[in-house]
Amino acid sequence: MKTSWLSFAVGCMVYLAFSTQAVTHYVDLNCTNPVSPYTNWITAATSIQDAVDAAPPHALILVTNGVYTAGGRAMTGDLTNRVALNKPMLTLQSIGGPNVTIIQGQWDPVSTNGPGAVRCVGLAFSAILDGFTLRGGATRDTGDYDLCSGGGVWCADSNSIVTNCIIIKNAAAATGGGAYRGQFINCVIATNRAGDGGGNCGSVLNNCSLVGNWAYHAGGGMLDSVATNCVFFLNSAGEGGGASGALFNCTVISNTASIGGGVWSGTAVNCLISGNSAMDAGGGAYWSTLFNCTVTNNSAAYGGGIYSMYNHSYLTTAHNCLVISNAASSSGGGAYNANLNNCTVVGNSAQSSGGGVTGSISAHCNNCIIYYNTAPSGSNWSWVTYHVNCCTTPAQVGVGDITNEPSFVNPAACDFHLLSNSPCINSGNNAYVTTATDLEGDPRIVGGTVDIGAYECQSPALLAYYAWLQSYGLPTSTPEIYNDSDNDGMNNWKEWMAGTDPTSALSLLEMLSLASTNSPSGIVVTWQSVTNRTYILQRSGNLSAQWPFSTVQSNIAGKAGTTTYTDTSANDSGPYFYRVGVQ
Repeated sequence: MKTSWLSFAVGCMVYLAFSTQAVTHYVDLNCTNPVSPYTNWITAATSIQDAVDAAPPHALILVTNGVYTAGGRAMTGDLTNRVALNKPMLTLQSIGGPNVTIIQGQWDPVSTNGPGAVRCVGLAFSAILDGFTLRGGATRDTGDYDLCSGGGVWCADSNSIVTNCIIIKNAAAATGGGAYRGQFINCVIATNRAGDGGGNCGSVLNNCSLVGNWAYHAGGGMLDSVATNCVFFLNSAGEGGGASGALFNCTVISNTASIGGGVWSGTAVNCLISGNSAMDAGGGAYWSTLFNCTVTNNSAAYGGGIYSMYNHSYLTTAHNCLVISNAASSSGGGAYNANLNNCTVVGNSAQSSGGGVTGSISAHCNNCIIYYNTAPSGSNWSWVTYHVNCCTTPAQVGVGDITNEPSFVNPAACDFHLLSNSPCINSGNNAYVTTATDLEGDPRIVGGTVDIGAYECQSPALLAYYAWLQSYGLPTSTPEIYNDSDNDGMNNWKEWMAGTDPTSALSLLEMLSLASTNSPSGIVVTWQSVTNRTYILQRSGNLSAQWPFSTVQSNIAGKAGTTTYTDTSANDSGPYFYRVGVQ
């Protein structure tokens, strides 16, 4: 009995699975025999909306090539959509992709957003739109901010998905000229316009390109959205030409605004913010928080790179950022009124003051390199900017600044990593460390004390050296790490290489004696040594030669106290000069 009941149960489950399988519906603009419910190509609908109306929830609707300009349906309120996916979990998918499958909305012929405006697409909860161009859609002003947004596409919630689409030349009376809410994947959102959020508003974007969008107020590319791996290019607005919202691994380039050319009122993580401009302030970023970003070649009157309003409750703050080659036509080439932590501010310029940074008492720079900037007044910093443990000149008295040049690997090639002899290594203040990693995602504190600047030196040899110094209670900040702590003629680095004690003048690598021997014939060389090193012995007969020394023996194992080697090839009258080194 148990076996037969089990068989019956499995049979029912299989039957139900097949009986609930969704039917596919078809749309072909050129079909000559459309018959509802349009379940094959021969009877396909000629209007997308007809197929949507005939399909149940969860259905798949396939659309072949064409420009779809007919049909219309209100989904919420009385705004018309060319296509309204007004049932949950519907999937509308093109066969040929967005270049050949177009849903055409309509601008009002008189005022764009007037009574004749038609939005391209409206999506119900969890509906999916895949592979279309949405072009020329618009919304009219109904007084309802939510409903008159999204000229290209309006999404009921964040679970609605738009993928592989081109959203172009749409307009919204309120916000989101191209798109409103929803998730957008691998989409191009271009040349749309709105009062706010020219490209989109309130959306989640992944791998999208937002190009040439415009907003009268804020967010040329996007407003109040989250973007990951996206590109913002040639967008414009009054505030935030590129974007306003949260950006992760994005490129924000060549956008324009009155304030905040690139990013305005947003958060940017691992982003490139380059070539943006603002007529007034904040060419790269304004009133934002930046983590591990490169801010370069931006321009504005004030704060060519980044800017905050004076004494504002939400200052622009940058952590582990490169702020390089930005320009201000007035003050603050790199940054104006901003808080900077472990940033590298180099090569910026201002035509008035503060080539690197400038600002009020509310602006702070901690563990930053502020060097090689230019301005008529205060080339690196000006006004009353407060900085702690920075590498800059002139130093701010009493707060731990150093004035030595930072020693970058290759600044001409924009490589601002620190050389191993940089004075910035281990010269910061750990109290001002705000993140666990540096600009490159490597550990932020290496060797016990944070480095100054955007990059933390990660050299394995240096790490071991720092640990060795600490074991003797010696400082690990540059240039102290190269001191001769015991005054024996070998600095601490050489003592570490030799395995000797840097706190004892009696412990060093030193030649002790040379003695001739007859059995075997030669010269016995003795030097002070340790057991955990191997040595190389070299000899010369003429110190004035171009290459005076040649190797007698390498890989000589060290012994405790002293090591002796007999040079049996030294069996004539010489002269002989010897030196010993650690391998």
